Amino acid sequence: MISVTKLLFARDYFGDELRYTARAASMRNGAAEGMGPVVVWNSTRTCNLRCMHCYMQSDARKYKDELTTEEAKRFIDDLADFRVPVLLFSGGEPLIRPDFFELAEYAQAAGVRPTLSTNGTLITREVAWRIKDIGVGYVGISLDGLKDVNDKFRGVAGAYEKAMAGIENCVAVGQRVGLRFTINHHNIQEMDKIFDFIEEKGINRVCFYHLVYSGRGQQMMDQDVTPEESRRAMDIIIRRTRDFEERGLEKEILTVDNHCDGVYMYLKALAAGEEKTAAQIKKYISMNGGNRSGIAFGEVDPLGYVHPDQFTQHHTFGNVRERKFGEIWQDISHPIMAGLKDRKPRLKGRCARCKFLDSCNGNFRTRAEARTGDFWESDPSCYLTDEEIGIAGKEA
Repeated sequence: MISVTKLLFARDYFGDELRYTARAASMRNGAAEGMGPVVVWNSTRTCNLRCMHCYMQSDARKYKDELTTEEAKRFIDDLADFRVPVLLFSGGEPLIRPDFFELAEYAQAAGVRPTLSTNGTLITREVAWRIKDIGVGYVGISLDGLKDVNDKFRGVAGAYEKAMAGIENCVAVGQRVGLRFTINHHNIQEMDKIFDFIEEKGINRVCFYHLVYSGRGQQMMDQDVTPEESRRAMDIIIRRTRDFEERGLEKEILTVDNHCDGVYMYLKALAAGEEKTAAQIKKYISMNGGNRSGIAFGEVDPLGYVHPDQFTQHHTFGNVRERKFGEIWQDISHPIMAGLKDRKPRLKGRCARCKFLDSCNGNFRTRAEARTGDFWESDPSCYLTDEEIGIAGKEA
């Protein structure tokens, strides 16, 4: 995750203390010194929508053997013992779990900050108040375009209107809320509209996700944006973030799942002669160290299995029903877990030879594996040229 706002303006938000600290890039088992990783828990696979790019391949049906309430509480206790700073409740649709509020409140009491990733369609005004009263730090609502564009991706007519109501209910009660937008070939034209939308609705935050080829997202591999479209998307994000700053609108703008975004911002600032801004961007992306799946970020699925992140559920390291999360996270007997904690010697292709490797860390491994069958090959979604990454003319 890259904070465009932080890189451009050095403004601090909650998550920045987990991403941009002096030794963040050198961590092997957590987000920062003395902490475990941020953990996303896909608490249920059941969902009331059927999104085209869903990495969980969720449907509106009940799935067997998901963690019970008591098992989930033991799991949360383990996270607290390992000093996990944030637990992101995700799904499926996490609000479908009847014990969501009980478990979010339990996490808050245990000292693990609960956050929520939701499609927003179930957030009535009463639900928004309950979320706020529990102390949920942040609610991220998925929206992949406006009206018909969003409903096409969500697979259910009327999903946009219900998500809109959820957003408005969060804003009305003062709950911190943001949008989650997955960039792809079909909705890139909606990006300027999304910036207009968050200004109009008083939304604090937006995360622009790059597509990862996982779950149903594998079927969209050939519908991903081209390198030129990726650059155009980043140009829009940078331009609109600067516009908010110039007009005194405090909005947190982030991109997710493609760490060449930070390098692109650095190169763009250099090319524009903005040496002070370029130096600031370089400092922060060096502190962050790039992709940290398996290090500062991890995932637990509905059955309790531990994975490097929510898109890499085909690689499993253990189950929280059998061992504590912290024990699993520090165990490097699995070659993928060992590799993620020290991946630079294992990387191949352009990633291995890139001069910005220390600021990107090989980007997203699941995309590389989906395209090539090799977990350590180059990430195909790197849109930087050979000249930009310093390998032009070198033997492959």
